[in-house]
Amino acid sequence: MNGASGRMGYRQHLVRSILAIREQGGVELADGRRVQVRPLLVGRSEEKLAELAKRHDIPDYTTSLDEALADPTWQIYGDFLVTKARAAAIKKAIAAGKAIYTEKPTAENYDDALELARLASEAGVKNGVVHDKLYLPGLQKLKRLVDSGFFGQILSVRGEFGYWVFEGDWHPAQRPSWNYRAEDGGGITVDMFPHWSYVLENIFGRVESVYARAVTHIQARVDEQGRPYPATADDAAYAIFELEGGIVAQLNSSWAVRVNRDELVEFQVDGTHGSAVVGLFGCKIQPRNATPKPVWNPDLVDEIDYASTWLDVPTNEVFENGFKTQWEDFIRHVVNDAPHHYDFLAGARGMLLAEKGLESSRSGRRVDLPTISVSGARV
Repeated sequence: MNGASGRMGYRQHLVRSILAIREQGGVELADGRRVQVRPLLVGRSEEKLAELAKRHDIPDYTTSLDEALADPTWQIYGDFLVTKARAAAIKKAIAAGKAIYTEKPTAENYDDALELARLASEAGVKNGVVHDKLYLPGLQKLKRLVDSGFFGQILSVRGEFGYWVFEGDWHPAQRPSWNYRAEDGGGITVDMFPHWSYVLENIFGRVESVYARAVTHIQARVDEQGRPYPATADDAAYAIFELEGGIVAQLNSSWAVRVNRDELVEFQVDGTHGSAVVGLFGCKIQPRNATPKPVWNPDLVDEIDYASTWLDVPTNEVFENGFKTQWEDFIRHVVNDAPHHYDFLAGARGMLLAEKGLESSRSGRRVDLPTISVSGARV
C-alpha cells in the first residue's frame, strides 16, 4: 500500500477497506472460501510508517518500493500517491508483474494514462482503478431505477458537487494544498472529471462531447505550514456533457461554493416517465402520474409544497463502504478471475475527459470525445 499514510490512502483504503476486510476474516469467494489480506505499508517516512503499523497492529512496512515490488510475498500493488508520482510507480509495479489497484486519476495526462493501460495489457497484469461513486447507496439505487425502466426515455442529468474549502489563513483548509497547484497535479477538473466519466458512462451512456469552463475563483491560499501561495489550479468547473442517446448532463464541480442541498453531491435525473433526485445515500423519485402541475404566475404565492410531492426510495439492502466493496471485488478478480470492468482503460477515458474539458475551457468551444482502445486507435 504505497501512500497509505496520506489522507485518502489512510482513511478510505487502509482503515475503512483493507483493515476492515482483515477484521471480518477476509474476502468471501464465489465457492464460499475466504482469502485473507495482509497489508505492507510503503512510504517515505519510516517514523510515520512505524507509528501507523503500531497503531493498527501491522507487522510489515518499508521505505523501499523497489524491495517491496521484488518480494513475491506481495501480490497486489495499491497506489494512493499524489497524482504527480503515480505513473512512474505503477510502471515499476507492472514491470514487477504485480496486480495493480490505484486511485484516480491514473496519470497526469491522457497519453500517460493510456500508456499504463497498454503496458498492463501487454504484461498481462490485472489492474483496477477506484470507481467508488458507483458503489454509493444513492447511485446504486439510481442504477436500479435506470435498469428497471422507471424513467422511460432519459432526457437530462443535472448534478451539483462541492463545498467551501477554507483558504487556510484564518481557518485551516480541509484539503491538501497541492490540490490548488497545477504544477503538482492539482485542479478540480482533473480530480472530478474522471469521476464524472465513469458515473455517466456506467449509468447513462458514453460521453460523446464536453463543453466546460474551468476557473480559479480563489487566487491565493495558505499551505499546511502557514505560507501563502498562489493558486494556479482551477477550483471550479462548470460543464455540459452530451451522452449517447441524446442525454444532456450538466455538472457543476466547485471547492468555492457553500452547500445548500441535502448532500455534498446531488444529481437530478429527468425522464418522460419520472424523475429522481439522488445523493450519496438518499434517493427520491417522482413518477409522472404523481407529478404536480405548476403554473407560472409571479403575482401569486405558489401553494404547492414541491418537496412533499417526492417519494423516498427505501433502503432494501445493506450498503457497505464503497471503497471496501470495490476492494473486495478487485481481490475476487485477482484470486478467482471474477469480472472487474473498472480497469486502466477506464482510467484513461476519465483522463481524456478531463483533458478535453480543459481544452474546451481554453478554446471556448464544445469538444468531441473519440472512443479509445488500449492500442490508442480512435473511431
